[in-house]
Amino acid sequence: MAAMTAPWATEKPTALLVLADGTVIEGRGLGATGSAVAEVCFNTALTGYEEILTDPSYAGQIVTFTFPHIGNVGTNAEDIEDLHPAARAGAVGAIFKANVTDPSNYRAAGHLDQWLKKRGIVALSGIDTRALTVLIREKGMPNAVIAHAPDGVFDLDDLRRRAAGWSGLIGLDLAKEVTSGQSSVWRETPWVWNKGFGEQDEPSVHVVAIDYGVKRNILRLLAGLGAKVTVVPAQTGAEEILAMQPDGIFLSNGPGDPEATGEYAVPVIQDLLKTDIPLFGICLGHQMLALALGGRTEKMHQGHHGANHPVKDHTTGKVEIVSMNHGFAVDADSLPEGVEETHVSLFDGSNCGIALTGRPVFSVQHHPEASPGPQDSHYLFRRFANLIRERRGEEAMAERA
Repeated sequence: MAAMTAPWATEKPTALLVLADGTVIEGRGLGATGSAVAEVCFNTALTGYEEILTDPSYAGQIVTFTFPHIGNVGTNAEDIEDLHPAARAGAVGAIFKANVTDPSNYRAAGHLDQWLKKRGIVALSGIDTRALTVLIREKGMPNAVIAHAPDGVFDLDDLRRRAAGWSGLIGLDLAKEVTSGQSSVWRETPWVWNKGFGEQDEPSVHVVAIDYGVKRNILRLLAGLGAKVTVVPAQTGAEEILAMQPDGIFLSNGPGDPEATGEYAVPVIQDLLKTDIPLFGICLGHQMLALALGGRTEKMHQGHHGANHPVKDHTTGKVEIVSMNHGFAVDADSLPEGVEETHVSLFDGSNCGIALTGRPVFSVQHHPEASPGPQDSHYLFRRFANLIRERRGEEAMAERA
C-alpha cells in the first residue's frame, strides 16, 4: 500500500503592507503587533540596521532593507542613535527579505525580533524586497500601512482607508515630535574597540546643538574634538542660545518637511547668522540653513537612503562614500548669490552641501558621522572645529588625521 502523502500546507500571512493605491503585500509578522501608517522608503546599506531604525530622521517612515539578511548580528545597547530611547524616535516599521535568524556576534546582547517588540516597531519578512524597491524607484515613496497580527486576521478595508487617507510627509513638522524636552549637556566621546565610549571631562570649546532629531554619534564626534556640547530643544530661541555664549552652533538632522519645521526654526537661524559664531548643519539642519539663506527645498522622488552614496566635495576635489538619509533636498538653482554649493551627489546631481561665502557657516546633506567610507567625511567636524579655533585666534588642526 502506498504511503500517505501529507497535504500541502499554505502558511497564513501574519503581516501586511497595504499601499495607498490599494496594493496588498503579504508576509510574516515580527516585532510589535498592531499597525502603523507611514511613508515607505528603501535603504541600501549592508550593515547598521540598528542605527538605521533608531535614527530620528526616519520618524514617519517604514524602512525596506534591500540587503536580504537583516538581524543576524543581533542588537545591543551601544548602537542606538536616538537621544532618548524611551521616546522610541525613529522608524515605525521595517521590511526584510529573509526571516530573522538567531544572532551570531560577540557584541550581540539580544535578538532583533525582541528588540523590535520593545521599540514598538512593526515588521514583516518574507517578501520580494527587490520588487518593492523597483516599485518605489518607478512610482516614488508610497504612503502605506504596515500591520502585524499573529492570528492573521486583518480588517483589510480599514487598512486600505487609512493608507489612502494619510496626508504624507509634505507639510508635516516631525522635529517637534522627536526633539529633546529640555536642555542637557552631552559628554560621551566616540567608541573605541575593546574599550567602549569615553567621556569628555576637559572641554576647550562650547558648542550648542539645536536638536531637531539629533543622532548620538554626531554629538560624540563633537565631544571627541574637545567640545562641551549643550543640546537644546528645537524651538529654543536665538536669545537663549546666545546667552549660553557658544563658540559654535550646530543644526542637527531630523525628520519631516524642512519647510514645516522652518516655520519656527528659520527665524532663529537667521538671528544666529547675524553673529560671527561658526555654524555647521547636517541633513535637516542643512536644509533649514538653506531656507534661512533664501533657498528652497523640494520633495524627492525616491529619496537617498543608504551607506554607499558617492558625493563630490568641490572644496577639495575629492569623492567621498557617504551615508544618506533624506527624502527632501535643497534646490541648488534656488540658492542666492553669496551661497556656494560645496558638495553634490554623483548619483543624481542633487545638492549635498553649501557654504556662506566669507563667513564661518556651512552645512552638508549627508551624514559624515555614520562612517560608511569608513571615515571619509569626518574631516567636516574638524573643519567646523577649525572655524571655531580661527575665531579664537588658535592654530588650526589638520582636516584629515
